[in-house]
Amino acid sequence: MSPIKIGMIGFGRMGGFYLEQMQKSGKWDVVYICDLSPESREEARKLSPRSKVITDEQEIFDDPEIEVVGLFALADSRLSQIEKAVASGKHIIAEKPIADCVEREWRAVTLAENAPLFSTVNLYLRNSWYHNTIKEFISSGQIGELAIIRVCHLTPGLAPGEGHEFEGPSFHDCGMHYVDIARWYAESEFKTWNAQAVRMWNYKDPWWLQCHGTFDNGVVFDITQGHVYGQLAEKQTHNSYVDIIGTKGIARMTHDFKTAVVELHGVTQTHRIERPYGGKNIDVLCDLFARSIESGRRCDALPRFRDAAVASEYAWKFIRDAQTHDLPAIGDQQTLQQIRARRRTMQNGYGLLRKRA
Repeated sequence: MSPIKIGMIGFGRMGGFYLEQMQKSGKWDVVYICDLSPESREEARKLSPRSKVITDEQEIFDDPEIEVVGLFALADSRLSQIEKAVASGKHIIAEKPIADCVEREWRAVTLAENAPLFSTVNLYLRNSWYHNTIKEFISSGQIGELAIIRVCHLTPGLAPGEGHEFEGPSFHDCGMHYVDIARWYAESEFKTWNAQAVRMWNYKDPWWLQCHGTFDNGVVFDITQGHVYGQLAEKQTHNSYVDIIGTKGIARMTHDFKTAVVELHGVTQTHRIERPYGGKNIDVLCDLFARSIESGRRCDALPRFRDAAVASEYAWKFIRDAQTHDLPAIGDQQTLQQIRARRRTMQNGYGLLRKRA
């Protein structure tokens, strides 16, 4: 089939990732790249000279040849763009969250679910080889009944005040991925929760949070997330894992952002699998979406807007629950200023924003 014509809106860090993978796949024709930043537009012209680089997103929606829109700007712009995409009959790939507040996210869900169009959102953990390997092992019965889901993701990562304000504090902007993957494993809805957080460096929002609770089916979870892990350490590191406990066996994963290691300990099988981490798995998302358009049938593995809305809503609920408990502020603004200054000059690090010329 001919390459799928797409118009991209937003060419920051994530937009660059999508362009790279679409150029590699051969299934996509990036006709437009839209961004309000002159620096981003200049970068887009260098990386995709065949694309029309614009500032007015309406050109994309008005072009009848464009089949798909990619929504990669900040969350406050997404609902209006989803409305335009539905009105102009274009399929949608969106970053998460799909809007800048829960109410608007559910409006986006309603629009998408009532339209004869394909839509998906980048809940990238669902597309990872390691989580799918573990899910298959659970389904095989090797660990018995699923009982406990433990998820941890601690990195230096995005510092408070660096950006993403419409995406919310750390546990929402990043942590909603882990809220989503816990629900994906449980195949159930959240029932109870209790959260504790810390306002690191005396910032207005918590930047570390742990929540534990139960799902409707009785499975227990705990999720720990924060971009607080050794921000000023001489050599930065991280701690990221998933630990799945059943009534008979376990499955677990760790990674170093280069290699992921899955260990499976079942009643008759024991495996250790080591493979490249895979990053944001945007290649998988784009391939699944292209296959859906080519076949006219939505791939079941594609995350839905509804999944993103649920994860976002519960991430906010967990944050608000933490705010009803003791919410200590540890550290000071001077340290936070040192962290921001260091990250501005770092060449390699966790979650660095793309530097502007």
